[in-house]
Amino acid sequence: MAYYRDLRQHIAALEAAGKLARITAPINKDTELMALVRWQFRGLPESERRAFLFENVTDAKGRHYDIPVLVASLAASREVYAIGMQCRSEEIVARWQQAQINPIEAVLVDDGPVHEVVYQGPDLERPGGGFDLFPIPISTPGLDNGPYLTAAHWISKDPETGIRNVGNYRGLIKSPTRAGCGFPPTKHIGVHWSKAKKRGQRLEVAVALGVVPSISFAAVTNIPYGTDEFAVAGGLAGEPLELVKCKTIDVEVPATTEVVFEGYLAPDYFEYEAPFGEYTGYLGGRKIAKVFEITCITHRRNPIFTQMISQFPPSESSKIRQIGFENVVYTFLQHHCRIPGILDVALHESGGSWQYCVIRMKKQHPAHAWQALNGVMALDTMGYKIVIAVDEDIDPHDPDSVNWALSFGMQPHRDARIVTGRATNGQDNSAYPPGEESRENTYPQPHGVSSLLIDATRKWDYPPVSLPRQEFMVRAKELWDQLGLPPLAPKAPWHGYTLGYWTAELEEEAQLALKGDHYVTGEKHRRQRKAAP
Repeated sequence: MAYYRDLRQHIAALEAAGKLARITAPINKDTELMALVRWQFRGLPESERRAFLFENVTDAKGRHYDIPVLVASLAASREVYAIGMQCRSEEIVARWQQAQINPIEAVLVDDGPVHEVVYQGPDLERPGGGFDLFPIPISTPGLDNGPYLTAAHWISKDPETGIRNVGNYRGLIKSPTRAGCGFPPTKHIGVHWSKAKKRGQRLEVAVALGVVPSISFAAVTNIPYGTDEFAVAGGLAGEPLELVKCKTIDVEVPATTEVVFEGYLAPDYFEYEAPFGEYTGYLGGRKIAKVFEITCITHRRNPIFTQMISQFPPSESSKIRQIGFENVVYTFLQHHCRIPGILDVALHESGGSWQYCVIRMKKQHPAHAWQALNGVMALDTMGYKIVIAVDEDIDPHDPDSVNWALSFGMQPHRDARIVTGRATNGQDNSAYPPGEESRENTYPQPHGVSSLLIDATRKWDYPPVSLPRQEFMVRAKELWDQLGLPPLAPKAPWHGYTLGYWTAELEEEAQLALKGDHYVTGEKHRRQRKAAP
């Protein structure tokens, strides 16, 4: 089966799977739209979350738009994410590994639907033109200081190598032709901007909205510098993406994109940007940021405007980042670092799918846990504040299971290390007081920010897990179902098992108890009496 050619095929797949809500009632993009979608992340289980397509959009000034707005189509849930991958949920890990190890380079074509409508020059400045053509929602009504692009794919090239980067960043709409671009300087587009400025050039950038989901999955994931995200997206799709040249800049964009803003990041001036509701669960404070100036807009006929919902976790952005980051870390540790015994990686949404990382492993040597912990530190210059290694019987996605490992698998003085000298993405309020200037909020003095590494694996043989053995739990589950009791969602561990510290004598006593012969053990204990001290 061929991968989605465009966003419209993806929407049809979501609808066929019962994962699309079409809203035909009038919805105000500035006060109602994102608040409505937010409710499914605050009031529904993940399995019931869907994408929303708003077909009758208005704004605070009473304007009606003939362009629909699509929200949460990428990662309302793991199931929605899998639809974007065209695979089952359990196949996502293998698909991500294949894409990173065997990326497929994009191909350049002469033309595509993205160039069906083109605006340049005076057309950008006319009333209702430029950004004003599109129903860009306010993401955090009552707190954000304007509408922001959120499902925006910022495409730039390394001025020295020409290798493309595709990243997802917010953009505050400031005028019909001007937007902020909120990204930390350590991001790859920031590296491109710095290189261009040193060469006396402005960095040309295209902002694509409404692409096939494999591009979005690659764009939000921390893929190593120098890797073309379009090639990784092709690997996820299983076929090369088709790109077209932009009209006014030397950048390529997906040929079937719904909307593209062409322009450049100004090299000689910054402007204030934000506040904006962030993935941390707090408002991101006002800061100095790059400025994006539009030179051209192209779009398909009857375009669909896409938006991603972020802000307080869980959200679409925490889910899309969680799945992508988990698979990047897993592949890096297993394939690139070649650390044995890596079984799973979990990034917890409560930490924005960035700050809290758990590695599940079958430890084959005492050093393997620290190899994995240090490997995560080598992968990225920021994020991953708390990194924990756990044993194979721990579910790294379940906080209760991880907390059990932390409580009884480690000693802080022996098994925890603090690593300093790291950068932050500027959104962690624990790193610096709100209002600090950019240098202090990306690398607070004197040693930046820190990460806590914890080896919560067991260091020696333990007594058995204190749950009934598996055969008794299986039988009890059969009885549970026969009695018509509520459906169960078992949590690991759900049965007892031995962990090395268990003698033949203790096993014999347990077997006697199963037969009702526990008095035999009691008599043995009587014979083994000790005098009281």
